[in-house]
Amino acid sequence: MPHVPGGLSIRVDDLTDPRVRELVALHVGAMLADSPPGTSFALDLTGLTGPGMTAWTAWTDDDGLAGLVALSDAGELKSMRTHPDHLRRGVAATLLVHVLDQARARGLDRVVLETGTAPAFGPAVALYRRHGFTDRRPFGDYVAGPDNQFLELRLS
Repeated sequence: MPHVPGGLSIRVDDLTDPRVRELVALHVGAMLADSPPGTSFALDLTGLTGPGMTAWTAWTDDDGLAGLVALSDAGELKSMRTHPDHLRRGVAATLLVHVLDQARARGLDRVVLETGTAPAFGPAVALYRRHGFTDRRPFGDYVAGPDNQFLELRLS
């Protein structure tokens, strides 16, 4: 398990720990609450543990769950969430750097994501932009609308 600055350890996770399941449920609930009906694409446990997905969790030195992130084999960043007890402590930035390093190690040339446009998504979008993500057109099965936006980071 790699140890990263800030006392966090990041590991590939099968999402069976009840604390992780609670964080996934919190994430999905928040995405539904912050998005108009039919516009949230947050993955639940089934989606996050399905084929082509890898999830990582960040843990404190005292075994506290700090956050979660997932990446599809195609390079789509999914379900990044910091545990409420660890907000504004660099957990999301640490997870983002980790997942981008993993994407590079896998030979991906880019990482893409879809996110919302409501104010609740502002801090995450600001984080992505600080790390070089730029606007892009919809990808995959997504359709552009007023409630979503698409970002991309070229890795090469």
